[in-house]
Amino acid sequence: MKSYGQFCPIAKACEALGERWTLLLIRELLCGSHRYNDFKRGLPLISPTMLSQRLSVLQARGLVELKLSDDSKSREYHLTQAGLELEPIVMGLGEWGARWVRSQMSDEDLSVELLMWDMRRTINGSALPDNRTVLHFEFKDLDKSYRHWWMLADGGEIDLCVDDPGFDADVDFVSDLRTMTALWLGDVSVAAAEASGTLDVRGAALLIKNLPQWFMFSGFAKIKSGFVESSTIGGDSIEVAMKR
Repeated sequence: MKSYGQFCPIAKACEALGERWTLLLIRELLCGSHRYNDFKRGLPLISPTMLSQRLSVLQARGLVELKLSDDSKSREYHLTQAGLELEPIVMGLGEWGARWVRSQMSDEDLSVELLMWDMRRTINGSALPDNRTVLHFEFKDLDKSYRHWWMLADGGEIDLCVDDPGFDADVDFVSDLRTMTALWLGDVSVAAAEASGTLDVRGAALLIKNLPQWFMFSGFAKIKSGFVESSTIGGDSIEVAMKR
C-alpha cells in the first residue's frame, strides 16, 4: 500500500491494515480460522492468489505467524501479540457497522457460504444432544448447487456439509437467503419470520423448543440501528440519527 507520508500512528496503522481483505482476514483469525480452507470459507470471494499475498504480507508485518497444528501434521496461521491486540478495534468496527450501515445491505452483499460458515461457528453444540444431531437448511430462492446445506453436530463438534450426509434431519429450516441472513443478524425473530411465512422450522419437538439455547445469533445481533426515525422535509424522506 502506498505510504501516506505521515508519521502519525493512525496513518501508519492505516498503511498496515487498510488494504482490501486485510481486516477481514484478521476477523477470520479472531473467529478461529487457522487454515487456508477455513479462510476460503469465510471469504468465499477472495482469489487464491490474493489470499496467499495477504497472508504473506500479514506475516511480514508481524501480525500473523505459522505454527504447527496440535497433531504436528500441518501448519496453521495464528495471530501474534500484535495481531491479537487488534481484537477490540475489529469488534468496534463491527459494532459501528451494525449500528450505522447494516441497513445498507443489498442483494449483492448476501452470501450463503459466509452465512452458513458463520452460523456453523455460532451454533452452541454443547446445548445439543450428546448423540449425532443433523440440521438441514433449505434456501428456496437459490439454485440446486447452493439450495441445501447440512450441519452435523456430534460431541460438541459441528461439521458443515454441502452434500447430503445420508442421515435424516432432526431439524429442517426452510427459508430464503435474505430472511435467514436477517434472522442471524438479529433483524427479525424466529417467531416473526414464521408468522410472515418466510421461515418454516420443523422437526424434533424438544430441539425446536430449546432452539434459543443452541441456535445462537451473530455477536452483533443485539446492536440496534442508529437510524430509528424517518422524517419528511420538502417531500423528501430522510433518516434521523438517534443512538439508542
